[in-house]
Amino acid sequence: MVLYKLEDFEPNYRDSFDGHDIKGLGVYTQGTDEKIGTINDVLVDEDGHIRYLVVDLGFWIFGKKVLLPIGRARIDYNSDRVYTIGLTREQAEDLPEFNERLALDYDYEERVRGVYRRPGEYTTPVQASAPVEASAPLDSTYSTPSYNRDSYKYENDSSLFNLNEQDHQTLRLYEERLIAGKQRRKTGEVAIGKHVETDTARVAVPVEKERVVIERVTPADAGRPVSAREADFREGEVARVELHEETPEIRKETVVREEVRVKKVVDRDTVEAQETVRREELDINAPNLPIEER
Repeated sequence: MVLYKLEDFEPNYRDSFDGHDIKGLGVYTQGTDEKIGTINDVLVDEDGHIRYLVVDLGFWIFGKKVLLPIGRARIDYNSDRVYTIGLTREQAEDLPEFNERLALDYDYEERVRGVYRRPGEYTTPVQASAPVEASAPLDSTYSTPSYNRDSYKYENDSSLFNLNEQDHQTLRLYEERLIAGKQRRKTGEVAIGKHVETDTARVAVPVEKERVVIERVTPADAGRPVSAREADFREGEVARVELHEETPEIRKETVVREEVRVKKVVDRDTVEAQETVRREELDINAPNLPIEER
C-alpha cells in the first residue's frame, strides 16, 4: 500500500481543511490533556484518504516521530489541538519510529497498528490458504489476531482509519444562488456592396454651321455709262469663300458622386430573469435542553 505526503499528493490541501493547516498542531492525550508532540506531516493513500498523522515527539523525546492513525485522532481547530483516542504517552513512546528514509511497508504498518488495536476490532476472516502474519501486541495479555498480507485493507481496521467525528461534528447548510452571466451570439450579418447600373444621359451642345448667301441687287446707278478703263472684263475670275461648321464632341469622365460609411453601434439594455432558489435552514430539536446558538 503506497502512502504519500499530503502536500505532495495535493498542494492545495488547505482548502479541504477550511483554510486551516493541520501541520504544527499540538497533539494531546484525551482526558489527561497531556501533550505528546506536534503534527509534523500527514500521510494519505492513493485515493487521497488520510491514513496517518506523523507526530513529532520532540517535545519530550528528541527527534522521534511516530504514526497516529486518523481514526485515533480528533482534530479541534477551536483550540488548535489534536487529541489522541486510546493512546497514552507511554504507548506513544513504544511506537516504532517513523523514518522517511525507511520503507513504509506492510510489516512496518503492522507494528504500528498492533499498538492501537483492541480485541474484537478486526472482523474480516482470514483464509487458511493465504500466508498470515501476526504483529506483536503492546499489551502481553492481548493476543493480536492474524492478518492476511495480500487481502488486507484499511477498512479492516475501521476504528483506526475511519475519520472520528463522534465528538466533533460539522453540519453545513447550503443555499442556491443565481449567477448572472452573458454570452455573445451572432444574430445576423449585413452585407454592403455595390453594383453598376446603366442609364441614358442626354446633353445639349449648341453648334455653328456656316453657309453662303448670294444676293443679287440692282445698284442705284444702274444704267450709268462707264469708261473702258473702269469696265474690266476678265474671264474666269472666281471668288472663293470657306465654309465651316461645328460638330458636337461627346466624352465621358468619372466623378465621385457620394460616400457610404458603414459602422456599428451598440444598444444597451438590461434583461431581468428570475428563478427559484433553495436554501437550507437549521432545525433544532432539543426540548427543555440548554442550547446556545452562536
